[in-house]
Amino acid sequence: MNLHQLNHTANVLATMLTFDQPADVVLSNYLREQKKLGRNDRHEIAETAFAALRHYEKIVAVLRRPYVQSRKTALAALVLGRSFNISQLEDLLNEDDNEKEFLSNLKARKSEFSGSLNTASELPEWLINQLKQNFNEEEILQFGRSVAQPAPLDVRVNTLNGKRDKVLAQLQTEFPKAIATPFAPHGIRFPDKPALNKHELFLNGTLEVQDEGSQLLAQLVGAKRGEIVVDFCAGAGGKTLAIGAQMANKGRIYAFDVAEKRLANLKPRMTRAGLTNIHPEKISSENDPRITRLHGKADRVLVDAPCSGLGTLRRNPDLKYRQSPETIAKLIQQQQNILQAASALVASGGRLVYATCSVLPEENQHQVEHFLTHNPEFELLDCSQLLAAQKIDLNTGKYLQLNTATHHTDGFFAAVLQRKSFKAA
Repeated sequence: MNLHQLNHTANVLATMLTFDQPADVVLSNYLREQKKLGRNDRHEIAETAFAALRHYEKIVAVLRRPYVQSRKTALAALVLGRSFNISQLEDLLNEDDNEKEFLSNLKARKSEFSGSLNTASELPEWLINQLKQNFNEEEILQFGRSVAQPAPLDVRVNTLNGKRDKVLAQLQTEFPKAIATPFAPHGIRFPDKPALNKHELFLNGTLEVQDEGSQLLAQLVGAKRGEIVVDFCAGAGGKTLAIGAQMANKGRIYAFDVAEKRLANLKPRMTRAGLTNIHPEKISSENDPRITRLHGKADRVLVDAPCSGLGTLRRNPDLKYRQSPETIAKLIQQQQNILQAASALVASGGRLVYATCSVLPEENQHQVEHFLTHNPEFELLDCSQLLAAQKIDLNTGKYLQLNTATHHTDGFFAAVLQRKSFKAA
């Protein structure tokens, strides 16, 4: 980290730490304006800014208003999150502002930080209180520490273009640390997160960036050639693309979303992947009348519901400060409404997959139990058995419950429901 990079990081943090906008949007907007910054500069600024978010509880315990003292915040992030020694930062420190004294004080308070659950887990009080309803302190600490680590880069091999083993062997000549993901059958992991957006295998549609947990959701959908599939909350379409490849480009996938911008991002990805069986469609809400034409006709429906995103804190650490008990209460109601509306599309014997990237039971198994109570025509299938049938050795019980500390993925949840077959009169 040099002085130039440090000052840019401080500028980013001054806006980012107000939590008025998503952190990735703040960073993207800032870097877009700084056209002279090189790739290494951008990497250093991004890594340090996100390290500040991951270790914000410790920083805020020492600095009253981190976004006002954003230079000190950036220095703290280098020490706490990026393992810089104070001696490595000597040339950057401003003596007039007591920056060396500040960093020494930060390191001296290490034992104090480990003695408090919120600084030890790097989780704010509201979230700890929310988690305490279902988890003990050791589990909360384990969760917090696991999501305070940066995530690796996971990609999925597009099976229309190649097989994982062959593609992995090719990539390992350039990226020796690349490995196969342990569970998802088409995944490759890059622990050192190289930039792949201009790589030939990305540009020709062979690789698609997708967390291993997200890839496993597509495996649970289990779509087959020629089927009608609905991705009810498609977003930018990572899972839609995986399902399209799973169907070998045969059949029809309806990709619904309320955000036109997200669907617009899906279209070039479809083209790059060589998929022609996906039909993106903007809807006004889960009750859009255009959905009714598919009632009872879909073989598979995926509901990757809007959620708190607390399973993705490795990638989106600002969500700890942008969510609240109030926003979660609203999401829970929205999830119920969407799941109910999506279930009407499922054909007799068809499959409904409910998924979130949250770790909160209120958004996960409690929602499924609520749905089943009110919809006895559906039954729960066992996720571990569905995965075992695909030779995926992952058993988290009847629900898919991925834990960052254990599985090294984002914290995904999924339940697979099946509409009981109609019996002839």
